[in-house]
Amino acid sequence: MTSRACIHWWLMLIIFVGIGCLNGYPLKDLVIGLPGQPKVGFRQFAGYIDLDVKTGKSLFYYFVEAEKDPDHKPLTLWLNGGPGCSSLGGGAFTELGPFFPTGDGRGLRRNPKSWNKASNLLFVESPAGVGWSYSNTTSDYNAKDTSTGHYIPQLAVALLDHNAHSTAFKFNIKGVAIGNPLLRLDRDTRATYEFLWSHGMISDEIGLTIIKECDFSDYSFGSPDHNVSGKCYDAIAEAQLSVSSYVDNYNVIVDVCYPSIVEQEFRLRKQYASSSFLSEIATKISLGIDVCINYESGFYFNLPEVQSALHANRTKLPYSWSMCSEVLNYTKTDVKMNMLPLLKVIIQKGVPVWVYSGDQDSVVPLLGSRQMIRELAHELNFTVTAPYGAWFHKGQVGGWSTEYGNLLTFATVRGAAHMVPYSQPARGLLLCSSFVRGLRLPNATRQAIDD
Repeated sequence: MTSRACIHWWLMLIIFVGIGCLNGYPLKDLVIGLPGQPKVGFRQFAGYIDLDVKTGKSLFYYFVEAEKDPDHKPLTLWLNGGPGCSSLGGGAFTELGPFFPTGDGRGLRRNPKSWNKASNLLFVESPAGVGWSYSNTTSDYNAKDTSTGHYIPQLAVALLDHNAHSTAFKFNIKGVAIGNPLLRLDRDTRATYEFLWSHGMISDEIGLTIIKECDFSDYSFGSPDHNVSGKCYDAIAEAQLSVSSYVDNYNVIVDVCYPSIVEQEFRLRKQYASSSFLSEIATKISLGIDVCINYESGFYFNLPEVQSALHANRTKLPYSWSMCSEVLNYTKTDVKMNMLPLLKVIIQKGVPVWVYSGDQDSVVPLLGSRQMIRELAHELNFTVTAPYGAWFHKGQVGGWSTEYGNLLTFATVRGAAHMVPYSQPARGLLLCSSFVRGLRLPNATRQAIDD
């Protein structure tokens, strides 16, 4: 496991804001149709939100109407973490949006389990420097948690603080959900090595040494600080070597993608575009998952016709669109911030909080999240209102969940990765549908709600 893997994709985040109806569409941002897009009955909008005219700072957004009755469906704001990874490429087009890129990276296919079946969806590339969001002032690319970082917990607290002081408009926040979230770096990092050990990916000797010798309070991003013992350094280095680059740390049960094969496939598909040979070329699939979808998204978003259709890249940025930013400078000390006090504030304001975890993620494993949520419930003096047990989807176990005090829920998604809707789309959609409807996950084999 490399330090780069630890940096990217900490959080899969959503915040639900209840609204009576959606109106005032910016018609100039209406997306007429994306290249290679299947025909659909809902509308899409994309464009820029200008934050600071003086510094030239603007954020790119993508909005998708709910598939049915959008005026009476809630609005879901989805933000990917990183910090510095794209909510458009990550959330919208590889996880829960209505379309996925085709294997050749030149068209789109429908996502039959898109979350716009349950809600209107809004994706924002944040902060400036991510995706097509930009600033004309270089210092704006020096991001702290005051601008973005742990994303949803801090944003939710800011919105609630606004509501407390506003005599005019107030946000109608119905709930906050965070998936495989980095809550406390020291606790989550320790859980990573416990996960690797429990899954047979590192030896007993390495696992025992790391747990005994490593003080994770001195951990920063992908490695311990310099005052940590040499034994800890050596054990972590051995663990990384043992896991190897041939394992996807975000989903340890699937195969990895080889970019060279994807690039070759792109060339072949273009060369034989009119041939039946196309049907014999398949993007790498593992357990039903397209493990190369990130590369396909990158290829698609860098097509000029796609950028034009999305009203994107209006300033002709000097770099290509990428899934995670290469120009953003995030203040690394902020990574150690403890998010549990913020979750406590949100809950004390009466806003439901769900924390969910794909159980095949080694980067931010369920082991740490579950323990910290239980401790948070104890601190809030919450009793267990739904005992820990299995929840079901179509007669099969979808995962396990528990509820504390009617406002705090922890749930796992069985067989899911760090990116839950990408790896377990049907179970992810059921989780979303349950949350936006204010329902517990079904604890019986009979399907409780439509998905």
